[in-house]
Amino acid sequence: MLVLGVETSCDETAAAVVEDGRRVRSSVVASQIKDHAPYGGVVPEVASRQHLATIVPVLRRAVAEAGIGFHDVDAIAVTHGPGLVGALLVGVETAKALAFALGKPLVGVNHLAGHLAAVFLEERVPAYPHLALLVSGGHTALIRVDGPGTTRLLGATRDDASGEAFDKVGKLLGLGYPGGVQIDRLAANGNPRAVALPRALPGRDDLDFSFSGLKTAVATLLAREGRPQARAERSSAMPVPERADALGGGGPRGAGGGAGDPSEGQRATSPDLEDFCASFQSAVVDVLVRKSRRALVREGLSALVVCGGVAANRGLRAALAQAASEDGFELYIPAPKYCTDNAAMIAAAGSQLVALGRHAGMDLAVDPGLPLV
Repeated sequence: MLVLGVETSCDETAAAVVEDGRRVRSSVVASQIKDHAPYGGVVPEVASRQHLATIVPVLRRAVAEAGIGFHDVDAIAVTHGPGLVGALLVGVETAKALAFALGKPLVGVNHLAGHLAAVFLEERVPAYPHLALLVSGGHTALIRVDGPGTTRLLGATRDDASGEAFDKVGKLLGLGYPGGVQIDRLAANGNPRAVALPRALPGRDDLDFSFSGLKTAVATLLAREGRPQARAERSSAMPVPERADALGGGGPRGAGGGAGDPSEGQRATSPDLEDFCASFQSAVVDVLVRKSRRALVREGLSALVVCGGVAANRGLRAALAQAASEDGFELYIPAPKYCTDNAAMIAAAGSQLVALGRHAGMDLAVDPGLPLV
């Protein structure tokens, strides 16, 4: 069975052909990062117009790379929520037109269900039931997955999603868009214990998340102490002292009683940008790992699937791999290209729905707030 997937929920225009819900015949993604970078985030109207401009070429390329024609697909799966309403409309209306013209079944897919299905594009797949940690720019949730289309929400964020926190803190640090990717890159060379940052809901015995307090703590710290410098920036800006005691005796300000400018001593001992990023990333990852471990025990599950854009974060992957080794649970994380938004995961989820006989009509509507369960 060949399913053509269409994904336009946010700022990627994507199409893919997946065979039997597992084998990716083609996967094409047209990114809009350059279009939104000047604004520091996704602009809905810009996203919609870019989808209109690229949807047809992306579809044609996906079908061509799969080595088939449009008439060879057995069904068309499209994201109809959640997401940006204008962006969703481009994908849904295009998919409906294709399904009508080709006489093929149409399947409406929840974007979150697509993320849950991404792991089945890998060679090693989990058995049911399993726990899923869904971490993306718009969602952070722990979900029990008992089978295709059979899920139960165990916990979710009460405010900001983890991916949103990464991108907003990246913007506060002047790292551009998307900030989360830059934080992950810089954190690889930083000390995660250099800056004391809060862990959300530390005393609560539940499975919910909160990241707004962490974001506020970062904003407050930066307002008080200024933006930290990257090591390369600091090295080039640091003057060479004429005497050995020019930076306060080589220690923290006030520790050596040197004759140098106190502000120079403060810069010499304050955290680097790399350390700041590592500390922030650790604050997010610690909570995600702790809650996942708790959910596995409570539900009596032995397999954890991690999906969504933040699942591509190297710090999170490493921390969960360590937790899996210590606790003995099986860890499943899709390749990074299937963690971020793509149409292959939509086609995979659509294949599951086709197998269950769940088709949509030409009245399929978009739902920007579509819940998973």
